[in-house]
Amino acid sequence: MLMARFELKLPKMGESVAEATITNWLKKPGDTIEMDEAVLEIATDKVDSEVPSEVAGVLTEVLFQENDVVKVGQTIAYIETDAATATAAAPVSEAVAHVEKTVIAAQETVSATDVSQAGEGRFYSPLVKNMAKQENISAAELDQIVGSGKDGRLNKEDLLKYIATRGTKPQTVAPATPVAAPVATPSAAPVSLNGEDERVEMDRMRKLIVHHMQASLNTSAHVQSFVEVDVTNVVKWRDKMKNTFEKREGEKLTFTPIFMEAVAKALRDFPMMNISVDGDFIIKKKAINLGMAAALPNGNLIVPVIKNADQLNLVGMAKAVNDLANRAKTGKLKPDDTQGGTYTVTNVGTFGSVFGTPIINQPQVGILALGAIRKVPAVIETPEGDFIGIRQKMYLSHSYDHRVVDGALGGSFVKRVAEILEAWDVNREV
Repeated sequence: MLMARFELKLPKMGESVAEATITNWLKKPGDTIEMDEAVLEIATDKVDSEVPSEVAGVLTEVLFQENDVVKVGQTIAYIETDAATATAAAPVSEAVAHVEKTVIAAQETVSATDVSQAGEGRFYSPLVKNMAKQENISAAELDQIVGSGKDGRLNKEDLLKYIATRGTKPQTVAPATPVAAPVATPSAAPVSLNGEDERVEMDRMRKLIVHHMQASLNTSAHVQSFVEVDVTNVVKWRDKMKNTFEKREGEKLTFTPIFMEAVAKALRDFPMMNISVDGDFIIKKKAINLGMAAALPNGNLIVPVIKNADQLNLVGMAKAVNDLANRAKTGKLKPDDTQGGTYTVTNVGTFGSVFGTPIINQPQVGILALGAIRKVPAVIETPEGDFIGIRQKMYLSHSYDHRVVDGALGGSFVKRVAEILEAWDVNREV
């Protein structure tokens, strides 16, 4: 039979994603591979995925090792296959295209009932954990399924077979003491220091956050400005409109899209806040892409991006906010969803904080923290004189890069956001 050498390349995962890190090879040279079978696992900045093969054959050579960074389109392995199969293979198979659509955000530590807690020392890929979650397979049940991979590893095919026969016949479970069970390394498993304290290795996402936060502090000269805002009209308007909005649009109207709209308008007025720094040069961004910091169920942080936010009306903004927030919570963000931000907003008020001093999301030069909305007594000025009344107020905390943003610009920008919110039209239609 005439054989051919097929190049397995890193597939495209979104317009702004240029590279990924190899986290785990699922196959080794000499292994037989079926078409659309996962060959390796990769990770972008915040999202994990499996790379499938476009052809059936034998893996003959891998060109990169775990933890290597690979560019999109770069050849990462060679697969020997028959010439007819190689010729018939589409430039991008359905499975490879599926990578972009089904990338799974890594969620290593969630509630005690979540499947990511399964297996004390048994490794599960993000794809397997997500499939188990969608099929309501408990952690205990997942631990009992026999895996056909190396060292008894459970792969996608094993889980699909299990799901197909689940409930129709007695389940094949792993022996009480599996011979091929992987041994947890000291660095990965919790280690008791004194019988009470534990030494627990951070998951991959937390390690990335550590790096990004420290790098940002080392890069930018952080300065903060704080402004108190009277959002009484915003609160009244939302209370009046939220039920009508939800019935008409099928979407909840939260405060977030209102604040995002105000920030986008202020960035149009102060374009020098919508920049990045490249050495001795300033890059003025044409698009206003708003990052929206969101907490994941496992406690980690991710920042999906609303592209061209200044071009959206309030309905569009609400839909974009809800879509990104929901997909962040369910681990369905694509790599491109977290790329290209030009300014970031974080809602510290969600957790009851009155204000905060957020760290800039590099390479941006500013980030705005939204404090909790509270009822407070306030002086109200009228033509007839001043009096005390109950108002809805909040603090806006603006962190900015003093290398390129001086106090006048940083303070004026956050003041402009406050002015937009305080001038909110209670009769506005949406």
